[in-house]
Amino acid sequence: MEKTGKILEKDLYWPVHNYFKKLGYDVHGEVKDCDITASKGDELIIIELKRNLSIDLLIQAAKRQRITESVYIAIPKPKYSVYTKKWKDLCFIIRRLELGLITISLKNGVEQVNVVFEPYPFDRRKSMRLSGRKRRNIISEIDGRHGNYNVGGSTRTEIMTAYRENAVHIACCLKKYGQLSPRKLRELGTGEKTQSILSKNFYGWFEKVEKGIYKLSDRGHEVFGRYPELSSYYSDMVKDKENA
Repeated sequence: MEKTGKILEKDLYWPVHNYFKKLGYDVHGEVKDCDITASKGDELIIIELKRNLSIDLLIQAAKRQRITESVYIAIPKPKYSVYTKKWKDLCFIIRRLELGLITISLKNGVEQVNVVFEPYPFDRRKSMRLSGRKRRNIISEIDGRHGNYNVGGSTRTEIMTAYRENAVHIACCLKKYGQLSPRKLRELGTGEKTQSILSKNFYGWFEKVEKGIYKLSDRGHEVFGRYPELSSYYSDMVKDKENA
């Protein structure tokens, strides 16, 4: 079957039908609202066909899991690379729903059916274990912030990160005491990332005076008007450190 125009759902039927037929299944189309059923003894497989992957398709397939554990969704092979983040994310959500995925190619008159993965149970504990580093990074970011200065869901707006807060803290110390070394700044409570923040100078707030000595740059003086609440918090912290 060669398709040069728009692929319809019915065009996906025969490749999937033939695939399961070769595996020894009894295959039928349009059975009680199921696009395809494949049965062998007590085993029942349901395959839902769609031209595009969508929320509606995922909902439809998830509902079929009320009938059988073996549910696949079958779609045309995507035109974009299967190595893209988009494709990997789509595969993740399908796996997460414990659905199987089949892609179909009708190129050059050749039917190609590829079972990307089977409808196996999703191991949530393993998934969380593999994402342990991301969890630690989130907790570390939370611990590094003293307040909540960001509005969730914002886009194209400056985000106050723990790293930026740390840089503001350093700026407040330099404003108070003038030129300082990373060691002295750490003694004032700016943390273990002090040297890295000064060296990289990502925001352009600092200036190296000589080896191991830094001061605020002209741009660095803008920090206090730009982040008044945060600057006030860290300025008070510096005073408390001085009076301790």
